[in-house]
Amino acid sequence: MASREQFSSKTGFVMAAAGSAIGLGNIWGFPTQTASNGGAAFVLVYFVLAFCLAYPALMAELIIGRHARANVMTALRGISTGKFTYRLGTAVGCYGVITASLILSFYAIVAGWMLAFLLESVCQILGWSDVSKWLVSFSFERNIIFMALFMMLTISIIAKGVTGGIEKWSTRLMPLLIVILVGLIIYVLIQDGASEGLRVYLLPEFSQINPRLIIDAMGQAFFSLSLGVGTMLIYGSYLSEEESLPALGAAVTLVDAGIAFIAGLLIIPAIYVAKQYGAEIFTDAGQLIAGPDLIFQVLPVLFKSMGSVGMVVGLAFFVLMSIASLTSSISMLEVPVSLAAEETAASRVQATWAIGAIIFCISTLILLNFDALFGFVIDLTTVYSQPILGVLLCIFVGWIWHRDNLLAEIKKGHPEIQGGFFWKVWPTYVRFFCPVLIMTAFIQSVV
Repeated sequence: MASREQFSSKTGFVMAAAGSAIGLGNIWGFPTQTASNGGAAFVLVYFVLAFCLAYPALMAELIIGRHARANVMTALRGISTGKFTYRLGTAVGCYGVITASLILSFYAIVAGWMLAFLLESVCQILGWSDVSKWLVSFSFERNIIFMALFMMLTISIIAKGVTGGIEKWSTRLMPLLIVILVGLIIYVLIQDGASEGLRVYLLPEFSQINPRLIIDAMGQAFFSLSLGVGTMLIYGSYLSEEESLPALGAAVTLVDAGIAFIAGLLIIPAIYVAKQYGAEIFTDAGQLIAGPDLIFQVLPVLFKSMGSVGMVVGLAFFVLMSIASLTSSISMLEVPVSLAAEETAASRVQATWAIGAIIFCISTLILLNFDALFGFVIDLTTVYSQPILGVLLCIFVGWIWHRDNLLAEIKKGHPEIQGGFFWKVWPTYVRFFCPVLIMTAFIQSVV
């Protein structure tokens, strides 16, 4: 096997890891959960839990990854202490790879919708009304064409490796994402109705803090960092031993939470601006519309109401969503590709195309049985599998891996860590509190 690639800089790693974390769910999931859970009160609880829960779990993945310098299965086997834990590492590694692949299989479908709406915005500007109608229609032909296009983009980046693919494109796409996001925020905030959205988003009602809000914020903090399926473990395996893992983990958590907050500054005011133009923004239960209905029904009403300017704003928005999709998808594909490239005779390029083809087939199967499979696969992976995997990874770090070996790995790049606050708190925290908190969120979400 060839020498293992590494990220060439701290910035490259932070951009790649943040890109993995900042996806479609973060752009529309965080803002709408915020509006449905007490506005600014939810934001405050989310930021606290991002560092109290998500950051410690993120550190577990990064430390295992850099120590093993291997795919998720090999990494967990490497810190095992006997036959049972070795087999457990194999099972957890397989589980993570399968989960990441299934997440990408439905994610590619949704990302394909983003590409279709992006192209529809272009067609609107060019006056191609018939093509525009087809692009926004829900049909098998449209869905499979754009899902395939999105998979081709993802595969082409992953096939080029870490520095030439993941790092290169993450450092290009993430700044572009931020620029578009800030530009859209400035535009939306000067529209009528935006101030109402800002009040919902920024003025806290602490009386609304309740167990359900805390559980929702906990789940959002955990899932938004792509934890549990091994993506951060893989990215950690490409880090230099000279880097301080606690500092890098904190930077990724801060960037992810910060961009989630910034996304809320766009989405929440934009929803209330759309309300001014006649869009229905609440469900029958009185909650703010979330998910695909928000992106594909509420916001297009806003864009169309703006006339010719709205076409440009809509184009910029779906460029933003497409970039967010791509930076997340490349990390998901890297999980199974790293396993195939390191554990079989296949080259990286061969492994990437083979795994990409398999995921394309799964996505096609979902499209052929959309009503039965789409929601099922989402629940199976994000509601059930990710929390369980997160707990298992915490168990490996807290209970199976020897404490001295764990300390030795963290001291690389941070020699004075043993006497600091992090080492005094984190090992016990990830051993006891993280599994309990994650399982609490899991049980509540299932119930």
